[in-house]
Amino acid sequence: MPHTVLHSSILITLALVFYSVGIWSERFAKYLKPWHVIAFWAGFLFDTLGTWNMHILATKPFYLFEPHTLTGQIAIWLMFVHAIWATVVITKGSEKSRIGFHKYSLIVWLVWLIPYFMGMYLGMHK
Repeated sequence: MPHTVLHSSILITLALVFYSVGIWSERFAKYLKPWHVIAFWAGFLFDTLGTWNMHILATKPFYLFEPHTLTGQIAIWLMFVHAIWATVVITKGSEKSRIGFHKYSLIVWLVWLIPYFMGMYLGMHK
């Protein structure tokens, strides 16, 4: 496995770990805490770095409507909006918004899993 592929895979997997820990711990707590937001941002950062590395490795031109690219773009933008929204809720939100935030987090996480597993599948079938 080339070094850059390994590096990219580690970054994407770190994104999975941080984002999953943030999402599930927030869901079990049923209350958004500042460290959850840090985990969301860490997951987003690792996903962005891993995605950029994978883009550099790509042999085909960028085509937005290729299924893996499209789902990846949707997921990374959802992660970004989710992290911003969580930051706003932590800094300016009400108790009610901190209590109810977990209802939306799981949806973003589930959408993010689609390109994660699709990329794993595509990588194994090259």
